[in-house]
Amino acid sequence: MSKLTILEWPDPRLKKIAAPVTSFTPEIERLVKDMAETMYAAPGIGLAATQVDVHKRVIVIDVSEAKDELKVFINPEILSAEGEAECEEGCLSVPGYYDKVTRAARVTVRVEKRSNSPPRGSSRYASSTKWTT
Repeated sequence: MSKLTILEWPDPRLKKIAAPVTSFTPEIERLVKDMAETMYAAPGIGLAATQVDVHKRVIVIDVSEAKDELKVFINPEILSAEGEAECEEGCLSVPGYYDKVTRAARVTVRVEKRSNSPPRGSSRYASSTKWTT
């Protein structure tokens, strides 16, 4: 695994639209591992592939206290959002800046499973940092 360089705002590459992952190759698995290592080292709780200049629809998130519950989202699609929650957030691409943000309290997301023949799956994220699958 290797730590990747995180792009910082206002780098125009952060505005590129990420393409769907069409094949679950060893390169995608390597990307996921490298993104996780980079996120944990930063330290952060989430990182999108675009932030490391790979414009694929891949996100890694770990909101657990112990940093031992990595979630990998391949081709995520928001299916529904409920309620509102406000919390202070930062962004690894905007280091040192934090602000209060209002987001959905609970989101249901469909993601691709990591395999060569990916079935669909879904996960729910709540602002209380609990996950269900």
